[in-house]
Parts: sequence; structure tokens; C-alpha cells
Amino acid sequence: MGQTLTGLLTSVRAIAGRPGTPAQGRPGGGPDQALLAALRLCGDHLSALAAAGPLTDARRTRLIASIGSLTTACSTPGADAFDALLRTGHQALDSGGEAEARLALALADEATALRARSKGAWRLRGNALDALGRGEEAITAYERHLALQQNTAASRDVERRIATLRAAGDRIDEALTLFRAGADTEASGADTEVSGAAARLSRHLPAAEARTAFTDFVRLRTAEHGAGDPAVRRLATLYAEHRRLSDRDPVADPLLGGAEPIGVPGLRRLVAGRTVCLVADTPRTAEQEQRPGSPLAALIEGYDLVVRCDEARHTAPAARTDLHACTLRGDTPWKGPRWDRRAGARLVFGDPLPHWRLALRGRLVPGAQDRVGDATLRRPLHDPALLGEEAGAGPASTAYTVLRLLDFLGTPARVDLIGFEGPAALSPREREWVGTRTANTDDTAVRITLR
Repeated sequence: MGQTLTGLLTSVRAIAGRPGTPAQGRPGGGPDQALLAALRLCGDHLSALAAAGPLTDARRTRLIASIGSLTTACSTPGADAFDALLRTGHQALDSGGEAEARLALALADEATALRARSKGAWRLRGNALDALGRGEEAITAYERHLALQQNTAASRDVERRIATLRAAGDRIDEALTLFRAGADTEASGADTEVSGAAARLSRHLPAAEARTAFTDFVRLRTAEHGAGDPAVRRLATLYAEHRRLSDRDPVADPLLGGAEPIGVPGLRRLVAGRTVCLVADTPRTAEQEQRPGSPLAALIEGYDLVVRCDEARHTAPAARTDLHACTLRGDTPWKGPRWDRRAGARLVFGDPLPHWRLALRGRLVPGAQDRVGDATLRRPLHDPALLGEEAGAGPASTAYTVLRLLDFLGTPARVDLIGFEGPAALSPREREWVGTRTANTDDTAVRITLR
């Protein structure tokens, strides 16, 4: 990676330093100084990474690859480098560091200079400012994004984030109003130290500084008047709400439309004595399932529970799903698409626990499911020693996790797999497990029945 990084840095500097480089913001356009400036920023960041020593962070490795793609786009006549610029900015944000967030903001500035009406560029700028804790500026950028965004569904996450940032600022404003009202009634004015703390507190501060200033203000105000004072109690409530809003967005419907949490005992009761089929999401299966009068559609409809896994790329949204199971993957699984497909029950497999919780908060849609798997079902049968498997066998597919879970529960009357061939085939290790438990197969329906 060291040689690759050095070579890329040389290429970036060579391209960014040439005034006649055919870097283009739009296909067919001329040289664009904003893109050259973006490349220089990337070059500075690569220099810092090279000076820091060997790279072991996979996210930063992906950022370097993204900078490489941007470099290629900027040096290719007729290429549209704008999308590559946005991807590099988002990859910088995904890397998670403060330096990377500053790089993302700088790239967003160049992107908005290139295309002032790009909703993607303004979204990137808002996300970067948000990551740096500059909430009020982030709101302005997010609002520019919303003014350009025509997709109402795609606007909801941004609208929710704006509401969160404003609500956090409102808690600070109310705390200061509370202080001023109290200071007006005190004999000789507020204590100098408390007044200084109030003067340092503002909704326009970066998030980290605002938290520190708010903490000092509450501590001094409590010491001055005591925890039993009504104004201090209200101040403590505002402080707690501000901290929660700083950590995460509020959930619009915490009860998820009345969805019931379900654990291992509840899942055992749900599948007890019932016939279950796992349907693979393949073009062939989806086409047959949607065809009126199809034997496969009739076969699937005859099961008590229909199980589908992960994101449905081919299956129609209206296709019956009694149980949806998905596995969290990647460094930031809470940022994936929302699970809006209707399902009777939804199981989310994932680790570590904080990532799993964030994903449920951000991706579950109220009313899209009647039951949600609780924390007891987030890592079912994960210990290889208990399962008689070798450690380090690699991650299991979602379908395999569901199959082992149903096998462990032991209560379904029947479990069938439908369509798990070709691209949807299980891994060799998983097929071996299925083979030891197969009662019969039906080639016509591509069905495997487990004992």
C-alpha cells in the first residue's frame, strides 16, 4: 500500500499542478480550476497519510482508492469527474476522522462552486459540517439541498436531521432564557462565574464546545441554587435532552406503529407446527412467482410462513413476506436503505450492539412490520464451538442463519428452500450443512425440503 500511495500522490500532484489538464466538471467541458483545487486538497491529505506511517484502516484504504478514481476521471478527456468528486467526499466522511471530515467539507465547497444547483453537493456539504459539529451552518446547507430535492421520500432523513439540530439549539436558547429570567430577580445580579459560563454558551458553537459550555453552566447553576430549585431542575432536563439530541436523532415513532418486540420464545411460538419456506431473491423465482397461475406462485402461497432475506432486488414489493431477515454488513450499517417492505416479523442480525441499535433506530419504518426481533435474536447461534464448527469459517449468509435458527428451535412442521440455485446458491460449507438435513428435492420447483 505504501508504494501505491506514493504513486497515487505523484499522479495527483502531476495532474493538479498542470494548468492545462483536461479535468472537467461536465462531459465535453474545458479545464476546471475547482476540480484541480479538489485534487490538490486530496494530494495534501495523501501526504499526511503517507507521513503517518503504514495504513491499517480499511476505510482509509477505500478513501485512497476513491481518490485514485477521481484522479483518473480528472485526467481523462471527456470524462465527467463531478460524480467521482462527490463519491470521494462521501468516502472521506465514511472514514470517520476529523481530518477526513475537513477534507469532505473542502471537496463539498469545490463541488458547490462547480455546480451551485447540485443537490448532492449541498447534501455533502451539510453532512460534512454536521460531522464537524457546525450545526447551524449544516442546517443552511441542508435547506439548500431540500430546495433542490424533488423526491419527497428522499428528503425525510434530511428534514429529520434539521429538526434534530434545531431542537438541540432550542434547548440552549431556553436554558439561557431561564438564566436571564433568574438573573433579573436576583438582588445584585447573577454570580460572575455563572454569568461568564452563560456568556460562553451559544447554539452557534461547534457541538463539542457547546456540550462543554452547557456542562459548565449546569454545574455552576446547580452549585449556586441547589438541585431542588425548580429552575435548576428544568435546566437539568434541558441539558439531558440536549445531550441526547447531540448523540442521535429522535425516533419519530418510538413504538414503530405498535410493533411488538419478539425474542426466542416468541419466535418459537410463531413457527411452531407451521410450514415454512425460504424464497431466494432471483430473477427466475421472482418472474414465476408474479406470473398469474404459476405453479411456483401456488406452491409458495400454500406455506404458512414465507421467509425472505436481505434486500429484495427482484421480488415485487407486494409479494407476500411473513418473515423478513437481514444481516448488517459494512462499517456503517445504520446508513443503509430503510426497511419499508411490509413483513409480519422482521429479524435484524448484527454486531456490535451499538451498531445494531443505531440500525434499528434509523432503518426500521413504523407500520412496516408487526413484530421486531429483540437483542436476543441479533446474533443467533454465533458460537462455533457450540455448533460443532471450526472457528474462522467466515460470515454466514442470512439464509443460512435463518435455517440454523429454525433448526435449533425445532418447532416448524416443515422447512423448505425455494430457488437457491445459481447466483443464489449457498456457500459450500452451508450446502454441506443443508445436505446432511435434506429429506428430498424437487427439481421442477427447485425446492429443498429439510427433515
